[in-house]
Amino acid sequence: MVQVGSPLPLPRQRGCFSGRRTTRRRYGGRGERAGVSRIRRRALEKKNQNESARQGKEVEGSKSNELDTEYDLCDYGFTRDEGTYTDAKTTTPTNVVDLAFKNFAREWTALQESVANRTDYEELTDSGWSDSPTFDDDMVGSIEDEELCINFQDKIKKLTIDEKGIYDRELERQKDGDYFKKKSWIVKGPYIVLCWLLDRLYGKERPIQRFWLLETVARMPYFSYISMLHLYETLGWWRRGAAVKKVHFAEEWNEFHHLLIMESLGGNDAWIDRFTGFHSAIVYYWMLNLLWLVSPFLAYQFSEMLENHAVDTYSQFVDENEALLRSLPAPAIARKYYQSEDLYMFDEFQTSRVGKGRRRPQIDTLYDTFSNIRDDELEHVKTMVACQNVHVPVRSPNSS
Repeated sequence: MVQVGSPLPLPRQRGCFSGRRTTRRRYGGRGERAGVSRIRRRALEKKNQNESARQGKEVEGSKSNELDTEYDLCDYGFTRDEGTYTDAKTTTPTNVVDLAFKNFAREWTALQESVANRTDYEELTDSGWSDSPTFDDDMVGSIEDEELCINFQDKIKKLTIDEKGIYDRELERQKDGDYFKKKSWIVKGPYIVLCWLLDRLYGKERPIQRFWLLETVARMPYFSYISMLHLYETLGWWRRGAAVKKVHFAEEWNEFHHLLIMESLGGNDAWIDRFTGFHSAIVYYWMLNLLWLVSPFLAYQFSEMLENHAVDTYSQFVDENEALLRSLPAPAIARKYYQSEDLYMFDEFQTSRVGKGRRRPQIDTLYDTFSNIRDDELEHVKTMVACQNVHVPVRSPNSS
C-alpha cells in the first residue's frame, strides 16, 4: 500500500520523459501529448539520415566543437506539427474557412487537454501525492533521443529570469541622458502597463514563454509600418519612404526567426500562452496603425522603447543563465538563419552598420543564440532611432 506523500511507483522511462508520472501531464503542455513512440520514430529516421550522410563523406581532422558536430541539426522535440517554412511542401494555403476550422479544432482539443491536465494536477496535489518529479541518475536518454536533443528538455526548464534584474538594467539605462524623460507620455503610459503585465503573467520560471510572447508581438510594428507606408503610397500621399519598407520587412523576418527559435524551445507549448500571444498581437497591430495615423514619430518611439526593453531582458537572461546556456546546443532553426549562405535579409535591417563590417555570427550553443538575439534587438533600437530622424533618410548596408 502506498502511503500519502510517497512518490508513485513508476516504470522507468527515458529521454525527456525521465521520471515523470504517466498520470500527471504538464498544464497545457504538448510534450507528453506527442508520445514517446512518435519521438522514437522521428529519432530513428534522423539516425538513419545521419548514418547515410556520414557514409558518403570522409572524416577529416578532429572535432572542433563537441556541440557543433554532435548536434548539428538539433531538435528539442517541442516544434508543433504544423512545422516551419524550412520543411514546407507547399507555400500556398487553403481557403480561410478551411484554415479557420482546422485551427479551431486543434486549439479546442488543446484547451480540453489543458483543463483535463489541470484537473489531474489538482487531484494529485489534493490527495497528498508527491508533486515534484523524481529522477534516477541511470535514467539517461537513448542514443536516438540524444540525436534529437530530447534529453535537454529538462535542462530548458531550469532556465530562469529575474524581473528585478531587468528593472535595474532599465533604471541604469534611463540615467544616461534622461532617456525616459524625453519620451512622450502617449507612449510611456502603455509601455509601463505592458511591462507590468509581462512581469505578472510570466514569472521567474517561465522565460522562454515570456520570450515567445514578446517575439509574437514584436513582429507587429514592422507589419504595421509596411501597411501604413503602402496605404500612403496607394493614396498618393507619400512615396519617399518606399525603400524603408524593405528595412521593415527584414526586421519582421528577423523577429519571425526569433519566434521560431522560441517555439523550438517550447515557448508556445501551452494553450493559454498561444491564446494570449495571438490575440495580443492582433490588438497591438491595430493600435499601432492608429498611433501611426496620429504620429509616425511616436510609433517609432514606442517601438524603440520596447526594443530597448527586449535588449535589457535578453541581457539579463544571458548573464543569469550563462553556464547552462553554454552547455546546450543551438536549435536547428537558429543555425539555418544565422549561418545561411544568403544573409541579405540579415544585413538589411542593421542600418547602423552602413559603411562598417557585417555581422557574421557563429552559432554553436544556446548562449550564442540568445547573445545574437540580444544583439539583433539592439540593432532594431538603432533603426527605430534612425526612423525618428526626419532630416536624414534611413539606409540599409545593402544600399551603400
